[in-house]
Amino acid sequence: MLSNSLEIKPVSGAVGAEILGVDLSTPLADDTLAAIRGTLAERGVVFFREQTLTPLQHIALARRFGDVNVNRFFAHHPEHPEIAMVTKEPGQQRNIGGGWHTDHSYDVEPAMGSMLYAREVPPTGGDTLFASMYAAYDALSDGLKQTLEGLRAVHSSRHVFGQERGDLKGRIGNTHLATQDADHPVVITHPESGRKALYVNPGFTLRFAGWTDEESRPLLDFLYRHGQQPEFSCRFQWRNGSMAFWDNRATWHLAVNDYHGQRREMHRITVEGCALG
Repeated sequence: MLSNSLEIKPVSGAVGAEILGVDLSTPLADDTLAAIRGTLAERGVVFFREQTLTPLQHIALARRFGDVNVNRFFAHHPEHPEIAMVTKEPGQQRNIGGGWHTDHSYDVEPAMGSMLYAREVPPTGGDTLFASMYAAYDALSDGLKQTLEGLRAVHSSRHVFGQERGDLKGRIGNTHLATQDADHPVVITHPESGRKALYVNPGFTLRFAGWTDEESRPLLDFLYRHGQQPEFSCRFQWRNGSMAFWDNRATWHLAVNDYHGQRREMHRITVEGCALG
């Protein structure tokens, strides 16, 4: 599938684009791959509709963008450990990813991207929100940008995937591995787009490096409120066969938990990234 057959449609002012005219189950031509990668870097998340992928095709697609990170916390597909199962059963109340966050910011080399494929979605509800951290950074005052430039922040998985999270029992595993922390610049320069992005998130960021929790909280809370502004975001309504591929270096996301009593099954593959500085 050649890139000149693609149609790329932004879905909001700040973030997201739907890409039409590509069959993700077939090997992508180099120019198509480059067009998708470029759009992902600029728009933060790309969406595809009406895709029919086997697990092996999903894995092959992800590998065109980088090495696959086998998630150490999520339950795996029974035959393909590269695929993390993001499932909510009718009797469960809590969902996975129900607060604003950035995947794998707790790793020393955070994931580049996450590729989520809808296998079974409820007839209504279960949307995902995305927010642009490019737009969030750009809208800050020059004074605050200058303050943030020299800061680093500590990120952790302990409070999210650790052993105390009994409400996620059976849906995540290896909670004994939730012991590591990492620190990253608060403002990063995206390695592909060259744009600056805010790199803290409500899900995994604990504090600024060298600051106490109490000192960090007012500024972090301001940045979290700032990043959630509607003008920085878009909302994706899932259908079976939909694919969302987001860049963790440029976006936050949130899975809306409004479909109690209904089943939702998503397959997620995480693409490895690199150190952010």
